[in-house]
Amino acid sequence: MTKKVVLKVGFHGEKGRKHVLKAVSKVEGVDEVAVDVEKGTLTVIGKVDAVCIVNRLRKCGHTVEIDSVGPPPKPPEKPAPPPKEEKKPPPPPPCCRPCPPPCPPYPSPCYEYETAPCSIM
Repeated sequence: MTKKVVLKVGFHGEKGRKHVLKAVSKVEGVDEVAVDVEKGTLTVIGKVDAVCIVNRLRKCGHTVEIDSVGPPPKPPEKPAPPPKEEKKPPPPPPCCRPCPPPCPPYPSPCYEYETAPCSIM
């Protein structure tokens, strides 16, 4: 489970900040690291144990205290986009000329023989 761990770390200057960031970023499960130099705090977000971070920093020679451990902040929710109005396609243009009338029916051919049909007798 992802956690937000806030630690009070004793470091001085830019070199100390870089050293802390480098040490903590190597810990497995760390997703995000933030350092506040003015307050002297280190914020770590990820699937990591706070004790592992403290041990890593103490091995590097920093004084560390756990300030808080809790759930990570929820990302801000984006407002739902307004529904889009569906545009109806324009009606087809009127015909330029009227349709021709249908063709007249053709008479069926009549096959009447004028003479008698051929016989073999």
